[in-house]
Amino acid sequence: QVQLVEAGGGSVQAGGSLRLSCAASGSTYSRNCITWFRQAPGKEREGVASINRANSFPWYVDSVKGRYTISQDNAKNTVYLQMYSLKPNDTAMYYCATRPRWCNDGWSMPSGFACWGQGTQVTVSS
Repeated sequence: QVQLVEAGGGSVQAGGSLRLSCAASGSTYSRNCITWFRQAPGKEREGVASINRANSFPWYVDSVKGRYTISQDNAKNTVYLQMYSLKPNDTAMYYCATRPRWCNDGWSMPSGFACWGQGTQVTVSS
């Protein structure tokens, strides 16, 4: 199981930007998926962005398309989530998670991911 550590969260005003990072260590796979999830108080955890590690193909939930960009730095074994034009509804704890399969099928389903980081808090004020 890969160990994941998130960083980069913080408090910003609406319209601001943040870049989250997810650093991976331990076992790696040539074909795997990393998804960014978020969970706000009283809400269910939802997938927001995902990346196929082998080919860098990104996936996004409709609500963040055009505002979030997921990318990776293979030399640093790190996945990033660049967030632009942040809204108060983006406020949540953000987690990264991985599975040794393509993202294509079920990338946004938390139950399909067994390896999780501890999360980083994003707070967007009005």
